[in-house]
Amino acid sequence: MKYIVAVIQPDKLDEVMTNLEEKQIHLVTVTPVMGRGRQKGISEVYRSHKEAGSLLKKIKLEIAVNDEFVKPAIEAIVGGARTGHVGDGKVFVLDLPECIRISTGEKGCSAIG
Repeated sequence: MKYIVAVIQPDKLDEVMTNLEEKQIHLVTVTPVMGRGRQKGISEVYRSHKEAGSLLKKIKLEIAVNDEFVKPAIEAIVGGARTGHVGDGKVFVLDLPECIRISTGEKGCSAIG
């Protein structure tokens, strides 16, 4: 089991979600976040609005998957989020030692879905 955390541009969320659905990955947590990377939050014009300051608006996706869905999930995220420019985001893949479904008490791979 793996826990995938991705930080992407807000305008790429719909495309990423569509790609994940096509790969049969439905269980996703989405959170609006702010952050900075290599661009160091330098003011930029984004969708005709000037984003100022040291933090830029991003979207964080969190996805728990069984091992056979790791590669498809990464492909879906990268394929939907990539523009080729600095600031496209990052994908982090972490080991997930345990998962428990609260409603049934299931544990491990079956608890993910």
